[in-house]
Amino acid sequence: MGTTQLETAPEPKYWHLKTVLSQALDSEFAVGEILPNERDLAARFGVARATLRQALEQLELEGRLQRRRGVGTTVAPPRMGVAVGSAQGTWPGEVGDAWQPADCAPAVPPAEVARMLAADPDDQVHVVRRTRVSHGQPVAAELLYVPMSSVTELSAVDAPSGPARARAVLRELHRLGLEGQDRAVELGSARADDAKALDRLPGAPVLVVTTRFFTEGRTAAVSVATYRADTCRLTFGDAGGVEIHHGPERQAS
Repeated sequence: MGTTQLETAPEPKYWHLKTVLSQALDSEFAVGEILPNERDLAARFGVARATLRQALEQLELEGRLQRRRGVGTTVAPPRMGVAVGSAQGTWPGEVGDAWQPADCAPAVPPAEVARMLAADPDDQVHVVRRTRVSHGQPVAAELLYVPMSSVTELSAVDAPSGPARARAVLRELHRLGLEGQDRAVELGSARADDAKALDRLPGAPVLVVTTRFFTEGRTAAVSVATYRADTCRLTFGDAGGVEIHHGPERQAS
C-alpha cells in the first residue's frame, strides 16, 4: 500500500493515520507479528514520528497492538471477552475454568473485601493467587479471598503452600452449594504487583472485575480479577462466566 495523502484529511493526521494503519494490520500482518520500526513506518506513510506515535498509542488503547518489552510493537490477538451476565455461574476452579492457580497464603484482606465478607478487619483469610494466559501472554491476574470458615476441612498437612495449597482451597470451596454471584466492573490503573504479573508498566489501564460468591445466605468468597484493558472487552448476556473469544486470526495476504 502506498503513501496516503494525510494533509487533506478533515480529521487530525494521527486519527486518519490510525485508520490507514488498521487497514494495513488487517491485510498485511498476522497476530503476533512485529511491526517495522517507527522510522520506517513514518517514512512509509509520510508523517512525522510524533504523529505516528499518536496513532500507535491509539491502536494500542483499542487493543489492536501490543508493545512488549524487549520485543517491540506486535499485532495483538483478538480481545478476551469478560462476560457480565445474570446466570448463577460456577465456583472458581471448576471444569472449564481457564485460570491457573499460582499460590495461596493467609493474609488480612483489604478493608473493602473484609466488609464484603462480613469479616473483622484483622481476620486473616486464604488468599489464592491465579493467573490467566492467552496466546502465550498474561492477560489477567486474580486474588481470590476465601474466609477460613468457608473451608473448615482444609488440611495444612496435605497441601502446605503454593499451587497445591491453592487447589486444595478451591476443592474445599466446591463442596459448598453455590447459591449465586454478583459482579462489578471498574476501570482502574495497574498497581505494581498487577503490572509485574501482567507484563505492563505501573499505572497502565486495567479492568477490575470484583465477584462475590454466595452460599447459605452469606458471602463465601470474593474474587478481585485485574484484566489488561488493551486485551479484553465486556460482553453482556445470560452467560455468567468469562470466555476467550479468539475468532479468525488476521493473516498476511
